[in-house]
Amino acid sequence: MALSINEIKSGVTVLVDGDVYVCVDAQHVKPGKGAAFVRARLRNMKTNNIQEKTFRGEEKIEQAYVEERKLQYQYSSGEIYHFMDQDNFEEIAISKEVIADKAKFLKDNLEIMGYFFKDIALAINLPNFIEFNIVETEPGFKGDSSKSGNKPAKVDTGAIIQVPLFINVGDKIKVDTRTGGTYAERIN
Repeated sequence: MALSINEIKSGVTVLVDGDVYVCVDAQHVKPGKGAAFVRARLRNMKTNNIQEKTFRGEEKIEQAYVEERKLQYQYSSGEIYHFMDQDNFEEIAISKEVIADKAKFLKDNLEIMGYFFKDIALAINLPNFIEFNIVETEPGFKGDSSKSGNKPAKVDTGAIIQVPLFINVGDKIKVDTRTGGTYAERIN
């Protein structure tokens, strides 16, 4: 289905040059002289690159129907990650290129959101916070909570995260995945 420029707004997915983009920001401009146009910031759903594009009044833009699916992580085999669709219980294989650096946060049975266009995986979205166990770090000392500073710690998925000095092996922590894996809090 083709969209007119008036229908382009934040959150709309469109097809531009064969790639699927989501509109991040759209500014409708009606100059005093000439035809109206839309200046849009589009994010490529595969590469996450942001591109600015101008659409003129007479242009028709192809809408991309992106399907959201609830998925549950099962296991990985080489460069392929296997998920189970929560609605129909089918197994879905997604390549490492789509998962990218989010792979270090995938735990068994973790529920995520997958985005598909014509049954091709475009991207995944992790929960904002994930709980991990610390499996390896330097020991903390009494009084370390008063000093500021961080140290590297390895969590149960193998990811290395910077944690405060008072965190020890066996502690359970909450990690913010939106910021690339920063420590949020210790869980008792």
